[in-house]
Amino acid sequence: MNRTAIPFLVIGGLGILAGGFLSAISAAAPSYLAAWAVAYLVLVVGFAQLLLGIGQDQLAVRRPSGRLVAAEVLTFNLANVAVLAGSLTSIVVLTWIGAALIVVAMALFIWAARGCGGRHRWLLYLFRAMIVILLVSAPIGIVLAHSRMG
Repeated sequence: MNRTAIPFLVIGGLGILAGGFLSAISAAAPSYLAAWAVAYLVLVVGFAQLLLGIGQDQLAVRRPSGRLVAAEVLTFNLANVAVLAGSLTSIVVLTWIGAALIVVAMALFIWAARGCGGRHRWLLYLFRAMIVILLVSAPIGIVLAHSRMG
């Protein structure tokens, strides 16, 4: 594994830890928002980020530039902050901004891993599946945010 995966591994691992801590903290008085935030931290900030970082590292024909990796890290994590903040504060526009940034981040990941040949075919399918899941879940999240906020 090369160093381009490190930011995704670190932030993804921290996302999983943050989800665990939030779960422990909110266990005494569980709520819908706390449960949702735990799931988002673990699944999107954590697991999805790990899979995207490792997938890109293993699939990219050429090592992505530092600028591209920085753009991916920044865009994906700003998207996550916007989605979390928008959902937790009922500010729908932040959720929209987060969803749009997720689309931009997924385009960057697709660009970085383009040209992958037959090697690691199973990882390529997982990588693409994660991108599709994130792209499909973004508008679903917006609809849910709107319905919950009235």
